[in-house]
Amino acid sequence: MTEDGRRLRGLRSREAILQRAVGLASVEGLDGLSLGRLAAAAGVSKSGFFAHWRDKEQLQLDAVEWATRQWIEQVVEPALRAPAGVRRLFALHEARLKFYGDRVLPGGCFFFAVQAEFDDRPGAVRDRVARAMREWHELIRRLVAEAVTMGELAGDVDPAQLAYEIDALGEMVIIHSRLLDGADVLVRARRAVLQRLRALCPDPALLPEV
Repeated sequence: MTEDGRRLRGLRSREAILQRAVGLASVEGLDGLSLGRLAAAAGVSKSGFFAHWRDKEQLQLDAVEWATRQWIEQVVEPALRAPAGVRRLFALHEARLKFYGDRVLPGGCFFFAVQAEFDDRPGAVRDRVARAMREWHELIRRLVAEAVTMGELAGDVDPAQLAYEIDALGEMVIIHSRLLDGADVLVRARRAVLQRLRALCPDPALLPEV
């Protein structure tokens, strides 16, 4: 096998392990990952596993990076293809709901699981999780501010406050969709944000009917 072929095979193996790690962590948290179990679940040998990671913390950090990339590809990037302004803001909320509704991860949301796990545990993993969450919150705030600047949301809207409300409604879906009627929760979370945005939008026709 050529050097390029070995490198490609190694990259595929690494990606398969991280995909499995993020899925398992969405249910059990990052500390719940057994290195041996994860290697078996990903279909790689233990020797192959340890060729990629020598310690658990680095695996955890790489899992956060992988989950961040997955979120950007499946939630953020589709939303950013919508027209700038209030439609893009609502598209972001809808893309998030689709991610949960499609059950991309068995536990619903990687970041919801790990933030509760690491919020009181100083260290590199907590810092990386916190950075990912700050970037997500800042994205929502920035899209709200953009819609205000464009005149598609009322001028007195507080971008940080509205972003907080939108994020909170999205996060509530994670818990309720697992314990209650998932389909109903998704409908209500969509309607709640849509009603809020239409009430603040000078031209509600930019958005779907409630």
